[in-house]
Amino acid sequence: MADHPVDEKLPPLKMATTGLQHVAAMYAGVVAPPLIVGAAIGLSATELTFLTGACLFTAGLATFLQTLGIWKIGARLPFVNGVTFAGVAPMTAIVASTEDKSDALPIIFGAVIVAGLLGFFAAPFFSKAIRFFPPVVTGTVITLIGVSLLPVAFGWAQGPSPEADDFGSSTNLGLAAITLVIVLLLRRFTRGFVKQIAVLLGLVAGTLIAIPFGVTDFGPVADASIMGFPTPFHFGAPQFQLAAILSMCVVMVVSMTESTADMLALGEIVDRKADEKTIAAGLRADTLGSAISPLFNGFMCSAFAQNIGLVAMTKIRSRYVVAAGGGFLVLMGLCPMAASLIAVVPRPVLGGAGVVLFGSVAASGIQTLVRAALDKDNNVLIVAVSLAVGIIPIAEPEFYHAFPENAKIILDSGISTGCVVAVLLNLVFNHIGGRARDAEEVTHPMEAGEEISEATRAPATP
Repeated sequence: MADHPVDEKLPPLKMATTGLQHVAAMYAGVVAPPLIVGAAIGLSATELTFLTGACLFTAGLATFLQTLGIWKIGARLPFVNGVTFAGVAPMTAIVASTEDKSDALPIIFGAVIVAGLLGFFAAPFFSKAIRFFPPVVTGTVITLIGVSLLPVAFGWAQGPSPEADDFGSSTNLGLAAITLVIVLLLRRFTRGFVKQIAVLLGLVAGTLIAIPFGVTDFGPVADASIMGFPTPFHFGAPQFQLAAILSMCVVMVVSMTESTADMLALGEIVDRKADEKTIAAGLRADTLGSAISPLFNGFMCSAFAQNIGLVAMTKIRSRYVVAAGGGFLVLMGLCPMAASLIAVVPRPVLGGAGVVLFGSVAASGIQTLVRAALDKDNNVLIVAVSLAVGIIPIAEPEFYHAFPENAKIILDSGISTGCVVAVLLNLVFNHIGGRARDAEEVTHPMEAGEEISEATRAPATP
């Protein structure tokens, strides 16, 4: 019996290039949190480089856990793991509340270790929520994942920093558009291997085209050292403070919710549905990776939704390809010069490719919704309200500005809020009160119900 495509081992060259493509898609997401937190602490350029390399290294280790797995740990799906952005706000809050900034990272690391261990033991219980994720819920959440990621691509397309003079310039937007067109042309007019690495080729081509415009910066390569190792507890032994632990536990719950949604989405795309056992194993990998990460000076790890779009677009479903990407992440953590090569890719070029990647995720969600019986009035309402709630943080980022910071950790994640609303509405409309409601159909949400007949309508005025 032939192996499932998820378990397929590709030829070495194809494995390496497609794995590198995954790294290119998620690199910016991994390095952004350490750069933000490190800047808030006031780390030197050398220490900031060390912290970034540590996060790349630990992301590689977490990716190995998720893709290759050991015992009952790891979903064994093509998932890239890395630093979750959900932790940035509470980590910067911890930094702000710490008088001696040299204690900030040890306090963060201690909180992440505790949250990771608690999450590891809670994983089998958390995974039982799988029965609350029928197609109407999973389709909504997958669509929200794609829609939530698109603004990231649009931000990249404008440039690396909103404070820069050229942010949103015609040059940056033009480079993003050129990269997008190159990827589309490669997908349309090539076949086989070249078609599958269209995103990687588009990033290379876009970077070369950007050189004459002065957007490509090779400075990081020249300044980077060849070898380095994230010495354990480089910034000091972990410290354990209750307030910091509680805030990171909230982040862990958010991260586990998003990871569950991501696993369900990826399971649909690779045609190996994520059951309760798979989700429990995947959550164990996320949480154990998070608990181990601070040992090497890294932050909380979570599955990266960005790479789901790449799997959907390339149709390469092998988990070993993503494991190869994990190998590149470890290499980058050990070789800062290798990490700097990915950093050379201009942000607008990355944004152009991101439009294809993240849009593919949203399209996969719509495909799932096609099977969600939207001819039923209940399901139309579930999708409509859940999407609306999930899009709030995207359309109106300051919508929850008056809420407490801990609540905003959850509310500012459209994926989490949309997921919770979809699950609750599905319970209310499709489970509580019997099955009679399932038979209700609607031809169009804005049309009158069938019970309103012509005989009962008010006569028209002449």
